[in-house]
Order: sequence, then C-alpha cells, then structure tokens
Amino acid sequence: MSLCYTSNFISLNHKKSLSLTFSSESSPHFINLFPVKPKKPHHPIKFTAERFKLFASLTPSPPVETTPSSYRCKSPKDVNVLVVGSTGYIGKFVVRELVKRGFDVTAIARERSGIKGSVDKDQTLNQLRGANVCFSDVTNLDAFEESLNSLGKSFDVVVSCLASRNGGVKDSWKIDYEATRNSLVAGRKRGASHFVLLSAICVQKPLLEFQRAKLKFEAELMKLAEEDDGFTYSIVRPTAFFKSLGGQVELVKDGKPYVMFGDGKLCACKPMSESDLASFIVNCVLSEDKINQVLPIGGPGKALTPLEQGEMLFRLLGKEPKFLKVPIEIMDFAIGVLDFLVKVFPSLEDAAEFGKIGRYYAAESMLLLDPETGEYSAEKTPSYGNDTLEEFFARVLREGMAGQELGEQTIF
Repeated sequence: MSLCYTSNFISLNHKKSLSLTFSSESSPHFINLFPVKPKKPHHPIKFTAERFKLFASLTPSPPVETTPSSYRCKSPKDVNVLVVGSTGYIGKFVVRELVKRGFDVTAIARERSGIKGSVDKDQTLNQLRGANVCFSDVTNLDAFEESLNSLGKSFDVVVSCLASRNGGVKDSWKIDYEATRNSLVAGRKRGASHFVLLSAICVQKPLLEFQRAKLKFEAELMKLAEEDDGFTYSIVRPTAFFKSLGGQVELVKDGKPYVMFGDGKLCACKPMSESDLASFIVNCVLSEDKINQVLPIGGPGKALTPLEQGEMLFRLLGKEPKFLKVPIEIMDFAIGVLDFLVKVFPSLEDAAEFGKIGRYYAAESMLLLDPETGEYSAEKTPSYGNDTLEEFFARVLREGMAGQELGEQTIF
C-alpha cells in the first residue's frame, strides 16, 4: 500500500578512562578502555604503484564520447526526475535545488524519516515543498513499483541519495546496494535513461562494508552503460561534509579541548556544504560533460587537517588552542578486541564494523587517491562551490547545530 501526495563517530568522553561510543539508530554500542601506551608511532599506510593497479577502476574516468539522451534537449519543466533518499541529509537539498531549477520532481520518502524516525509525513511534505512526494519503501521492490505505478508517469532521470543509516554490515548492503539497485530497476522500467549516484570519495580504498556495497553497485551501473548506448550515468564522490566536522563546536565553545587522533595531521579533507554538493549533483542531470563519469568533488579552498580545523575553531572563539591528542593505537586495540569477540558473539558484528569506520575516518584522508603515487592528493581533488568551513563554524557558534544533527554519523 502506498500514499502519494503533491505539494508546491565516535563520542569521546575523557575522565579517568576513555569511552568510545559507536552510535546507531537502534542502540548505542559502548567500549570502555583504559589508556594504553602505544608501542610505536603510527605511520599512514602507503601503497605502491603496483598495488594501485587494483584501484585503477576507482579513479576518475576520462571523458567518454556518447550520444546525449533526448531528454537533455527539453526544458527543465518537461524533465521528470525521480529522487530516492530524498529525506536524507543531502537528499533534501537536492530536491530543493531541482525544484528551484524548474524540474518536475518526484521524491520518494519514508513515512517516518530523520533521526530515530522523528520526522512525520506532514513535516516531510513541508521539507520537500514543490515536489511530488510519494511515501514508499525503496528496500521492497514490489512495494516500490506499486507506488510508482499509482503515479502513472514515466521518468527521464533517477537521482539516488541513498546511504546506509549507520554503516552496519547488513544495513550497508540493504541500502547502499539493494535499495539503490531497486531504484535503478524501477526507474529503467519507467523510461529513465540517466542515473545520478551520490557515492563517496572513500570508496577509493574499500576497507569497510558500505564502501564495498557502493562499489558493487557502481560496477553494475557502469556495465549497464557499456551494454546500452541509450543509458548513461554520473557517479558523484564527495569529500567530507561540514556536518560531519561540526560535532565538537559546542564542546569547544563550552571550554572543552578539541579532540584529535595522533598529531592531528594523519588525514585531511576539502569539506563541502550540503547546498554546494546539491548544486553539483543537479548539474549532473543535464550536463553532457558529466556523462558516464566518476566525479570526485570537494569544497573550495585548501585541504584541512583536524589540527587546522581545531585551530580555526579556537581562532573564531578568540580562545587559546587546547587539544586532546588520542593515540590511534587505542582504536587499533578496540578493533582487535571486537574482532575477537565477534567470533564468539556474532551479534557484535556491527559494533566491530563501527570501530573500523571510526578508525578509517581517524586516519584516512577524504581526498583523491593518486594511483601513480599511492598518496592522497589535495591538488588533484577537484573543488566546487563557495561555502567555507570557517563560515559554517561561525554560523554554528552563533546559532547552534539545529538542522545539522549528527545522529549516528557522530565522529566525536
């Protein structure tokens, strides 16, 4: 049954012991650890050029000549766009940008969305004003297709902003692969000739389940375009979002230290605002230069390390910098313990995965991975947009994190 409407990573508390919290929508997972002295300094993993042949398919694609689909000759008001993941953090902004540019937008939404289902239908209709909102379940292909059939319309483009809610093993495959594939299947049956996928820059180095799930779908999308000259795709791989870097703003404002792993220089990113990313994604709907492309993208300006982010925050507050440096080996120890326990207690599978996710984001840069050097390259990571992290921090200091709640995406 469907209802359709139309309307215009960790939290770190430091007392006598360190408490690492991996939060999911259903329940929190806690690991309490006493500080341990690292046996040796951490050195970022390096990959040789030979090993990076394995990642050749994960780097940006060269331009591919193709015959543009006929819909690109239409006015935006005559282009029907189906958006899945429309109530997610980025999805809401993508829908608004599509509506602003005059496209005919159908947004698929859950009956209850947001953190722990806190957003009801009326709130969703308000958030997605101007789009045709269809409440359905994209994880159930039969139910999803029944919902689309009730609309009685075809589509030119599918835009997927779907992403796992917590990065757990089963949820990753259910959302990042299966649900995303359902949207491709259903869209193709109804005429869609172009698919815009919101992926992630971190799939370049796939060590986590959600990354493997995304890559499996990416590969199927590329294969389909190779076999069908009338079908195209654009795969968008953004770097870190402002939201994911804002978890410590209120803590630092209240006098707490800024927490970082190692010396604060283990990783870097070119953070991007949700509105700039939405603009880039919507460009992919009509832009012929983005056809059949893997598109890594970051925000404007230089790449920033956690140390530089913290210094920026203290500067905006007019306070003397105060940092709490956590040895990365603590994460390694926690993961080792969880990997052992999961062999005895399989129910801890997600807790172990959450630990690996935390470790990954603590040490891996969200920048383009250069297959020739095996190093992350800020220079080769494309930039887009105008919004800066400093402006975001300043706004959060004035107004708080309302609308930017981290939920299960908490880093610290």
